[in-house]
Amino acid sequence: MTSSLQAALDPRSIAVIGASENPDKIGGRPLLYLSQFGFRGEVWPVNPRRDEVQGRRTVPRLSALSRAPELAIIAVPGEAAVAALDECAEIGVKVAIMMASGFGETADPAARAAERAMVARARARGLRMIGPNSQGLANFGTGAVASFSSMFLEVEPRDGPVGIVSQSGAMSVVPYGLLRGRGIGVRHTHATGNDADVTVCELAAAVAADPGLKLLLLYLESIPDPHHLAEAAAIARARGLPIVALKSGRTAAGQAAAQSHTGALANEDRLVDAFLEQHGIWRARDTTDLVAAAELYLKGWRPAGRRMVAISNSGATCVMAADAASQAGLDLAPLEEGTQARLRAILPSFAATRNPVDITAALMTNSALFSQILPVIAEDPSADAFLVGVPVAGRAYAVDDFGRDTAAFAQATGKPVVIVAPQELVAAPFRSRGLPVFSGEGEAVRALAQFIAHHERMAAAGERTPHPAPSSPSASPAPRLLDEAESLALLARAGIPVVRHRLCRTADEAVAAAAGIGGPVAVKGCSAGVAHKSELGLVHLGVDGEAAVRAAFEACRAGLAGAGHPFAGAIVAAMARGRRELMLGAHRDPFFGPVVVVGDGGKYVEAMPDVAVLLPPFSEAQVRRALDGLRLAPLIAGVRGEPPLAIEPYLAAAVAVGRLMVERPAIASLDVNPMMIGTAPGECLALDAVVFEEGSAP
Repeated sequence: MTSSLQAALDPRSIAVIGASENPDKIGGRPLLYLSQFGFRGEVWPVNPRRDEVQGRRTVPRLSALSRAPELAIIAVPGEAAVAALDECAEIGVKVAIMMASGFGETADPAARAAERAMVARARARGLRMIGPNSQGLANFGTGAVASFSSMFLEVEPRDGPVGIVSQSGAMSVVPYGLLRGRGIGVRHTHATGNDADVTVCELAAAVAADPGLKLLLLYLESIPDPHHLAEAAAIARARGLPIVALKSGRTAAGQAAAQSHTGALANEDRLVDAFLEQHGIWRARDTTDLVAAAELYLKGWRPAGRRMVAISNSGATCVMAADAASQAGLDLAPLEEGTQARLRAILPSFAATRNPVDITAALMTNSALFSQILPVIAEDPSADAFLVGVPVAGRAYAVDDFGRDTAAFAQATGKPVVIVAPQELVAAPFRSRGLPVFSGEGEAVRALAQFIAHHERMAAAGERTPHPAPSSPSASPAPRLLDEAESLALLARAGIPVVRHRLCRTADEAVAAAAGIGGPVAVKGCSAGVAHKSELGLVHLGVDGEAAVRAAFEACRAGLAGAGHPFAGAIVAAMARGRRELMLGAHRDPFFGPVVVVGDGGKYVEAMPDVAVLLPPFSEAQVRRALDGLRLAPLIAGVRGEPPLAIEPYLAAAVAVGRLMVERPAIASLDVNPMMIGTAPGECLALDAVVFEEGSAP
């Protein structure tokens, strides 16, 4: 962590510019919190009109201090805030939190320009800035609560193992409130606002280094600097710290709202998914989802697989748990026969013992059944995680014993356990012993599935070295289009199978090429000025015989001349056989770097896209998993008696495209469509390719 961000999270001295006597004003709230929550460093209120504020002596301006504070809170508006930031830079403040609004989050070009200018002046003098439009930072581990949020008055803080870093002020404290309502302590809750200088990603990297954290939650409206988020993820993985991120702006409407909120740049949503998965970060769907599995993360469990055992005194709970597990991708594997025999010796003859295990209503007359079956199930090797459901219980049930026995069971197995108990009197004995309690089967299973899948994702991310994202987006000059012959040659050199073909400059060459290939051929006009040839009548398929080849060649020449494009020749290619046209695409994103697209191909790919996004480097197994999530997947596997497609060469080709994009940064984009796939390995061929390359002379 840089010393400046250390000063943001754990400052030794803080100045409040615009300090107010009124603790309900923006300039008064941080002073109240610094006193109330035990900040042990020096605090200097700055107010030219008062000698004392909230019992502390003031100074009229920062320059009146004998030394520069490490952190300054700027709680004045407009031009006064800009002047205060300049003064902070002048006297050597390390970090300033600017709470003023009306800058880059607005649509006013002048306000945005003012934001850029003041950041440039600050950075030139070594000052880092949080904001503008920031609610502030709060570290309850040190008492450095430099925030004006009212949430900390409504919900009592407690230091704990969770950190929250957010671009939004509200979303820095809403998860805090939800977690505190469940008894979970929160150490960090920070809001970066406009991210004009210090971004949510850079601050996340600093917070991830805190050894006291067991869970880091992020709220993102954009990913302004993926390289810092990648750094945060690497720091977190190295110490087993899970990161769960809620990235809003999934839709065009949400992206437009983000623009007006924090001035965020909208990142293409599929790229966000791919980037977060690549770096082992779990993406939450909404605020509830962001905190849903918190208790599981904090237990320190390390799941070993996806097999779940459900245990309940209710048949309905067993059925609903089985449904939820199937939908969430968890496996209800049968318990071993020896385990089932031991359970049958304990439970009534009508009880289910295979999995789920239904204790039945017999639990009402014999509460000891719970303590008797749990040790038996604990020894079964077929289970990686457990759901215990007690939907209804009351006076006749020893619910405190249930909580005690389940806690001992969880301790003995060291495996994740979730509890379903909608009644508070039943939930309390489990919750008091630190077990994750949920009100419904679906909620519990989804949290468990997330927890397991997230650890799989973190492990997979740790096994590869991602290609570094650009440190900042940059505009490149317009790239030039390679003609099809150049594009196919480039792919062939990269190890991608391409159709047998020849570039012909004359009609005689075309006739000779067709004769050499044999049988009907494809004849296509070739020009560096044309990306899509069909629209200009430049593609002739099934051409057979000398006269037909000559006619197709001359038609290509005339078509390009009529459209005003240079004629590089005509490609004569074999007619490839196969059963499905797929596509491979790639481009260089200004934020995320190389991006590869895999999926269904053909001429309707833009109208009916069925594709997935990958960020290199990736493996063939990852390409297969991406294809498995597409509508195309059943067709690859084979339907109505058809044999499966021989997809392995396509997987290797996708990996080769990713490697090419990493190793050859001049390639701006490429499009391989169609790539014909058949049922035999040799029936995987790139039939057409479009490559744009930067820095090449026309």
